[in-house]
Amino acid sequence: MLKSMTGFGRAESTRGETSIVVEIKSLNGKQFEVNLKFSPLLRPYEFDIRALMQQTLQRGTLDATINIRQNGATRPVVINTDLAKFYYQSITTLANQLDLPQGDMLNVLMKLPEVVSPATEQMSEEEWKDVEGTLRQALTDLDTHRLDEGQMLEADLMQRIENIDASMQKVRELDPLRKDRIRQRLEGLLAEHVGKENVDGNRLEQELIFYLEKLDISEELSRLENHLRYFKEILKDGDAAKGKKLGFVLQEIGREINTTGSKANDAGIQQWVVLMKDELEKAKEQVLNVL
Repeated sequence: MLKSMTGFGRAESTRGETSIVVEIKSLNGKQFEVNLKFSPLLRPYEFDIRALMQQTLQRGTLDATINIRQNGATRPVVINTDLAKFYYQSITTLANQLDLPQGDMLNVLMKLPEVVSPATEQMSEEEWKDVEGTLRQALTDLDTHRLDEGQMLEADLMQRIENIDASMQKVRELDPLRKDRIRQRLEGLLAEHVGKENVDGNRLEQELIFYLEKLDISEELSRLENHLRYFKEILKDGDAAKGKKLGFVLQEIGREINTTGSKANDAGIQQWVVLMKDELEKAKEQVLNVL
């Protein structure tokens, strides 16, 4: 089953007066990159958080937010007055520019990030376990979305490969006719410019064989068929992270298609080559989203 790198996960839990909300958004990326925003209480656990996310998600560009809210007065708090003043000046300036009522400014300021924070900067082991559990739930939710998206990616990629395979079969059908046309064209040119009676039949046959071997595309088509088969096998294997492998196989598919087009020397075959290239580009775009 394919997994996409795009998805969204959210989880929320409450214990007593403490609420924990975790939100994670994932986009495609070559490596694992995470923009992490969290309460200062979680700084000692940042490494554990990042390690857990990488272990579960493996690859992608992530935006993650972990909010811890105190809903009651069970824990002493401190007010960051300097930050509150900064918020106040910015909000007041914006309200004046937009000619908006300022209303209950104090209530607004108290809800802004890190204006009010717990007096102690240490989190108990029990509280950390609650955060970790909530984070795991959000990661599971995100992973489910990735699987759902992956099913659509797999169906689309399979269709692209099937389309390339169908075009390749058309090229196989046209190849013998192409060789006959090349032979007839060369014989006609020789008869026109040299004279049919002046042509050495044995020498002509040798030269034709040599020329046709240079234009032969049977090996390219065989390799292309093998690459297409291998691509399908990778789609069906149990490895969760296979986007890079699929991308490498698509490069090989593209190499054989390009070589076939350059050697074909036939308008009919070139049309099918163009169609294969079009399907290949669409497949490459989709593979960028595969884990």
